[in-house]
Amino acid sequence: MSKTQHYVQGKWTSATGEGKPSYDAVTGEFIAETSVEGLDIAAILHYGRTKGGSTLRKMTFQERGNMIKSLALYLTKKKEAFYELSYRTGATRVDSWIDIEGGFGNLYANASLRKLFPNQPYHVEGDPIDLSKGGRFMAHHILVPKKGVAIHINAFNFPIWGMLEKCACNWMAGMPAVVLPAPVTAYLTEAVVREIIASNILPEGALQLISGTAKNIFDTVESQDVITFTGSATTGRLLKSHPRIIQESVPFTMEADSLNASILGEDAVPGTPEFDLFINQARSEITVKAGQKCTAIRRMIVPEKLMDDVQAALSKSLDKVAIGDPRHKEVRMGALVSKDQVDVLKGRVTALSKTAKIVYGALEKTNLIGADEKGAFVSPIILREDHPFQNIAVHETEAFGPVSTLMPYKNLDEAIELAQMGKGSLVSSIVTNSDKIAKEYVVNAASHHGRILVLNRENAKQSTGHGSPLPLLVHGGPGRAGGGEEMGGVRGIKHYMQRCAIQGSPTTLTEITGIYQANSAYKEITQHPFQYHWDDIEPGMSLKTHKRTVTDTDIINFANLTWDH
Repeated sequence: MSKTQHYVQGKWTSATGEGKPSYDAVTGEFIAETSVEGLDIAAILHYGRTKGGSTLRKMTFQERGNMIKSLALYLTKKKEAFYELSYRTGATRVDSWIDIEGGFGNLYANASLRKLFPNQPYHVEGDPIDLSKGGRFMAHHILVPKKGVAIHINAFNFPIWGMLEKCACNWMAGMPAVVLPAPVTAYLTEAVVREIIASNILPEGALQLISGTAKNIFDTVESQDVITFTGSATTGRLLKSHPRIIQESVPFTMEADSLNASILGEDAVPGTPEFDLFINQARSEITVKAGQKCTAIRRMIVPEKLMDDVQAALSKSLDKVAIGDPRHKEVRMGALVSKDQVDVLKGRVTALSKTAKIVYGALEKTNLIGADEKGAFVSPIILREDHPFQNIAVHETEAFGPVSTLMPYKNLDEAIELAQMGKGSLVSSIVTNSDKIAKEYVVNAASHHGRILVLNRENAKQSTGHGSPLPLLVHGGPGRAGGGEEMGGVRGIKHYMQRCAIQGSPTTLTEITGIYQANSAYKEITQHPFQYHWDDIEPGMSLKTHKRTVTDTDIINFANLTWDH
C-alpha cells in the first residue's frame, strides 16, 4: 500500500503505522495512505529554525525575492504534471488553475515586493523620530526576521495555493516553513514540494513537509515561531487554545470558512448589466471548485421584490452547468474532495432545509458526464430563506460545497444587518451601479468583513471576482472568519518579522539603519563619490570641495541648459 511521504530534516521519509487513506474524488480509486506516526516533531521544528533559518536570515530582501522568482519560473515549467494530478481531487482545469497558477502567482507577486525593501537582511520602517531638542537623541523602527519557524496548517481545498501563498511571505521575511497539508489532498502538495526540493533553489531547511495531521505539532513551539491555520472555525478555535501557544505567546493567524454574503443593489433590476453580473457571479461561486472555497458566496441577499426574478434567472443559469469527470472538456463542475465531505454537506443542507426551502437541485439525484456514483458528486443547491431575521440557522450553518441561500431585504439597512449576522466574513460583495448605495454599504458593513468587492458594469471585465483573494491584499476577516490576516503585500511579509524601536544618537542610528539620519556625523572621503564602486558607498560619506560663488549668469546658463526657467 503506497503512502504519501514527508520531507523533513533534509530527506524524504515515510512514517510508520496505519494512516488515513485518500481516494480519487471522481472514480473512488485508492491513491495513498497518510500517516505521521514516528515523526520526531521537535527535531523537525529545530531543524527548520537552525538549518533553514540561519541561511535565510543572512540573505538580503533582494536575494530572497530573486530566489522566489526563480522558483516561480521553475514551477511554471512543471505545471502540466500538477494539472493531471489535480483532476483526482475533483477539480476542473479552471478550478486547478486557481490552485496551481494562482499559487505560482503568489510567488511572483511577493518576489516583486523586493523593490520595496532595502538590499539588506532587515527592514527600516517609517520615519525617524527626534526625541530631543538638540537633535542628538532619536529613534527609528526596524524589522528583523523572527528566529523561529513558520508552521502552516492548510485546508484540503487548495493544496498548492494554500502552501505557496503563505510560504511566499515567510521566505521573503527570511523565515523557514513547515507545511502540514490536509491528508485528503496531501499527495498533490507532496508532488509540488518534490519539484521544489529537486530545483535546489531554496536553501536546505527553508521548507519541510509533514503530509498530514500531526496532533503534537504545537507541543514544542517556541515564542519565535509563527502559526497559521486555514480550515473550519471550530477546529481553529480549538488549536488556538493550546496551552503551549498561550504559554509562549506564539502568533496564531486563523483564516476560517465563513458565511460570505453578496448583495444585489436595489437599482440592479432585471435588464440591467448589474443584474446579469450578479447572476453570473453567483453561478461561478457556487460551481467553481464545486463550491469548496472559503470565500464562496453562502448568502445571497437580494431586494424583496426581486427574489423570484433572481431565483428563476439563477436556476436557468445553473441548468447549463455540466457536472462530471473534470477531464471532459464540457464539464464545468467536478466533484467534492471525498465521499466523507458529501456526507457532511448533506447533513448541513438537511439542517438548513428545516426552515429554508430547497428551490433548486437535490441531495440524491445528479446527472453526470463520464462518471458515476463512485465519485463524490452532488448537484448545485439553492435554498430560499424568506424569514432570515427569524430563522438564523442560515447565518450560522455552512454547507461547504455548491450550496447558497437566497434571502430578501426591504431596504439597505436590512441588507447591511443581514450581512453582519454572519458574525464576521472573509469577503462580501455588492453589485450596484449606484456609488451612493455602494458607499453606504461599504462604510457600514466593512467592520464585519476582511474584503468588500463593489461590482458594476464599469469594472466587470477587469474584476477578479467575489471569491478571489489577491496576494497584495489582506486575506482574512473578523469574528467567525478567524480574526487573522494573510498575504496583504508588505503587511504579510512583516507578519514574520519582529518590530523593534531603536534609540540612540543620529550617528549610531545611521550605522544601524543604513540610512543617513539628520545631524549624524559625516564620514569624510578623499575622492569624488563617482569614483567609488556602488557597493562601497556608505551613508554619511561627505566630500568637502573648494568654495565658489554661484552667480546670476550660472543660474541663467543652467536654466537654458535644462529648460527649467
